[in-house]
Amino acid sequence: MASRSADSRTGNGSPPAVDAVSLAIIEQLQEDGRRPYAAIGKAVGLSEAAVRQRVQKLLDQGVMQIVAVTDPLTVGFRRQAMVGINVEGDLDPVAEALSAMAECEYVVMTAGSFDLMVEIVCEDDDHLVETINKRIRTLPGVRSTESFVYLKLKKQTYMWGTR
Repeated sequence: MASRSADSRTGNGSPPAVDAVSLAIIEQLQEDGRRPYAAIGKAVGLSEAAVRQRVQKLLDQGVMQIVAVTDPLTVGFRRQAMVGINVEGDLDPVAEALSAMAECEYVVMTAGSFDLMVEIVCEDDDHLVETINKRIRTLPGVRSTESFVYLKLKKQTYMWGTR
């Protein structure tokens, strides 16, 4: 899957406008990403063709993605961690380097104790150590890291887009 920046904008730099009908379409797809456009149209009061056009526009604008979400444990990734990172100087080069790493699922600039928070998904503890010690800590500008290893995932949801 191609990575996409979370700050997609329209041509004028503002976030894309999402109306109530588009939110209803998003909600339908969050319940079932394979739901037929005809069924979505019936639920939101549009034709199948109109739903298809709106979905394509939402995808093109970067408002949403339609992906298969896996449980990392079932596909061979037994270790996940959140890593807090403090950086000297400009955050952008470090954030870009982290974003290019396959193990980094989320890269977020933050305010507070850490400059960046990064969720990493690894095959095992050795992979986790190698990723943090040999790849993240050696990036120019990285001053320190603190790792929060996941012991048990209690909730993971993607339904926040329409509440």
